[in-house]
Amino acid sequence: MNKGLHNGRARVKKSSVRALIYPDVLRAVQASAERLNSIRVHEICVEQESTGEGCKAATVVMVRYGELFLKSEPVMRQFISLILKNMAKALSSKGISHRFELHRGRLLIHGDEPDAIAEVASRTFGVIDVSVCTLGGNSLEELSDTAVYYARNHLKPGMSFAIRAKRQGVAGINSQELGARVGAAVLSEIPEAVVDLTRPDYEIFVEMRDFGGLVYDSRIPAPGGLPWGTQGKVFTLLSSGIDSPVASWLLMKRGCEVHHIHIDGGKWAGKDVKETAVRHHCTLSTWCPGYPLDLYIIDAEFFFTEMTSRVNPRFRCILCKRFMLKAGSEMVRQKEMAALVTGDTMGQVASQTLPNIVTISGAADVPVLRPLITYDKNETIRIARTIGTFDNNQGDLGCHAVPRLAATQAELEEILVFERKIAMDALVERACRQIVRLTAVNGKIVEQSG
Repeated sequence: MNKGLHNGRARVKKSSVRALIYPDVLRAVQASAERLNSIRVHEICVEQESTGEGCKAATVVMVRYGELFLKSEPVMRQFISLILKNMAKALSSKGISHRFELHRGRLLIHGDEPDAIAEVASRTFGVIDVSVCTLGGNSLEELSDTAVYYARNHLKPGMSFAIRAKRQGVAGINSQELGARVGAAVLSEIPEAVVDLTRPDYEIFVEMRDFGGLVYDSRIPAPGGLPWGTQGKVFTLLSSGIDSPVASWLLMKRGCEVHHIHIDGGKWAGKDVKETAVRHHCTLSTWCPGYPLDLYIIDAEFFFTEMTSRVNPRFRCILCKRFMLKAGSEMVRQKEMAALVTGDTMGQVASQTLPNIVTISGAADVPVLRPLITYDKNETIRIARTIGTFDNNQGDLGCHAVPRLAATQAELEEILVFERKIAMDALVERACRQIVRLTAVNGKIVEQSG
């Protein structure tokens, strides 16, 4: 086997990853992948580079990643390695066989279950969309034949269509000409069809690339953002409501490894509160498949009992929120997390007016992230429906400690008086010793301790 470089490119053989990329990118991705203990490169062997012509057609899943291209080359390589690692973990956890093929700007996944692969890939952070494609030769004739095959199955007489063409690394034709030539082939086969490049009924995407030709007719949206695990670990205060699961997901989308804390009010919480919070936790674990997601349930019934018996009702919500931030801060320190996340939205309820947010925030001594601070409820509900945490039948999720009239501009000095009265810090310390940990993987609780 020739172990030198040929034509400036190298072909890589991996246990589950194959790549045809430039040698400098290859070495960097290999090094990053092995540092991350991901898919290990066993052997690099160099073969004659394919022209992309006459390739046997295959069904593959194509993955596109978005803002990674805004990163520097070293960071981009590391992030691509993490996408590979996360996707391999997700596919393996579901028992889906797969093989990766990495090119500049494109990731192809081979396997016997392309639809299942596409479903997993479309829930991978850092990916913007996914397509099930036909991969074959990159000649104009082969691309046209494949596009005509797609059109025969989906394009009916009288329907409008458009060809969306791209070309990269192939000389002799530009993208506009490629689209026109393929479109002419489709019209020749289905002359009753109409070309409409603005609002077509049907689109066929054609890519002529140096490694081969790709044809597909759908693009499945993916969450985008940054690869999970690139931005460190955080805790989210997870409730049974709509907001906090969305806040948690948004931090996951921005690359954070998120774990959860639930403050259990016991008899002071509605009978469905804890169960719903656990269900939210399990649902969110499906967005990092293959990885364990921890939920720490803190017993706080005694806190609510003490607070309701000794604090002016108008200030209960403020003290409750400060208790949560204090307990959350302690957990962040204990577990060496980077920050605490809440689902606060400006002005949504009495405890979330700006004066009260300021008063409450002083209870935390770790960074607090509020990704929903400017969202309105409809935006949050839309995301909750998309990610699977919205409950149409919510059940009994009330809080029996909520007053009829809550303060909207509580003064910190007044709050501190009540905190001293109930020995708040001692209550927080006690609560953080009464914890149950639930671990979810792929939507199911797999372990419980504490």
